[in-house]
Amino acid sequence: MRIADSNKPELRMLGIDPGLRYTGWGIVVQSGLKLVHMAHGTIKTQSSWGDAERLEEIHQGLIEIMSNWHPTRASIEQIFIAKGAASAIKLGMARGVAMQACAEKGLAVTEISARQVKKSVTGTGAADKKQVAAMVERLLKVVPKGADAADALAIAIAGINKGPSNNASSNNASSKNLQAGSGLAQAIEKALAKEQQR
Repeated sequence: MRIADSNKPELRMLGIDPGLRYTGWGIVVQSGLKLVHMAHGTIKTQSSWGDAERLEEIHQGLIEIMSNWHPTRASIEQIFIAKGAASAIKLGMARGVAMQACAEKGLAVTEISARQVKKSVTGTGAADKKQVAAMVERLLKVVPKGADAADALAIAIAGINKGPSNNASSNNASSKNLQAGSGLAQAIEKALAKEQQR
């Protein structure tokens, strides 16, 4: 669902799932205790490109997304080293470029671990990708196009739920958003409880 007036004061969270080949992104609007899907997608690069070209594509893609959708904050997944140092380095490069793009647009960036994202969206840090995607679909009433975009939407939801934090790149969020984030956590918990009763 698109929001017609891009100047409305609701919190618009840009979630970013960084990767050198695929960088997922998703924007979720928090209006009171409601979560509204705004947009999502995946920035794709070619394996035949050099690292510099791929990083430039990610950077320019995110700048364009932020210029078009005007998010007010961003959240990004922390690095989880599971496939070795080389993969972690490439992921780190994509993540760094994403954070730089956010800084260029003046967005505070909240860093969130994969476990925190899973727990925030599904109620358990041990959830698998299918469970996360299913809950994202339920909460936002949208079927994400691609696993990376689904992860990015989950990161956006977790960023809203977490509220302003000490590890944000800048601290321009208000206590009002923090209180709304706490209420949102309760709303998500109720949705989870209903899901478990089925």
